[in-house]
Amino acid sequence: MADTKEVIPKLEWNGATKLLAIIANQRGAEEAIVYDEISYLGFPFSLSPTFQQRNTNSTMEESMDRIKAIQELCLKTNKELVVYLSMGFGNPYGDVYNEDILLHWTEVMVKEGIEIISLADTVGLASPEQIRFALTTLIPQYPATTIGVHLHSTAINWEAKLSAAFESGCKRFDGAMKGIGGCPMAQDDLVGNMDTEKMIPYFQSKKLLQELHQEALIQSSSMALQVFQ
Repeated sequence: MADTKEVIPKLEWNGATKLLAIIANQRGAEEAIVYDEISYLGFPFSLSPTFQQRNTNSTMEESMDRIKAIQELCLKTNKELVVYLSMGFGNPYGDVYNEDILLHWTEVMVKEGIEIISLADTVGLASPEQIRFALTTLIPQYPATTIGVHLHSTAINWEAKLSAAFESGCKRFDGAMKGIGGCPMAQDDLVGNMDTEKMIPYFQSKKLLQELHQEALIQSSSMALQVFQ
C-alpha cells in the first residue's frame, strides 16, 4: 500500500513474526520486495471473472500472467508468494461455480510452483460441508503445498466454519481483529472477516498457540476499537 514505507519503521517488530503484504499487480510486488521485514506477498486470484475484474482490474488470464511474473520476483528475492483463491466457495454475481472449478485452479497454482494457497470465502458463502470437502480433498492430494483458509463469517456461524477447517487438517488460518472488514470490492452487504479474538481461544482449547503474547493481544484489541469503531 502507499503508506507501507511509513508503517514498517514504526512496528515494534523483532523478526519472530512474519509479515505479509497484499499486492494486486507486478508494480505492487516490486514496491513490496524492497522491505526485508516482508516475508510474503499475497495475490488475490478470483474464481469469479466478474470479481477478478472488479478487484484487480484484470481478467483471469491477465492475473495468471501477473502471478507468473510475481512468482519470479519472489524466487529472486527470497520472498514467498501466497495465492488467495478468492470467491473460492461461490460468488454473488451468477458466474459459474462448482467444486471442480476450485480443484482445477488449485492444481494450476500447484503446477506454477505456488507453495501456499489460501481458499478464500470472500463473501461468506461457504458452508462447513464445502470447507470440509475442499480441504479433505486438497490437503492429501498436495502434501508439499500448504492449503489454508481465509474465512468470512457471522457471529452465528464462525465456529462451525472454523471447526470444519481445523478438523479437516488445515493449519493455516487468516483472521482479523474484531472481525473488522470484508472486501469492499465484493458487494454492498459485506460479511466480515473471521474474528481473531474468537479464533485464538478456539485454538488454545486445542492446546495450540500456548506461547502467544496475551498482553500484546489485549493491547491490539484495544487499539482496534479505537481505530475502527
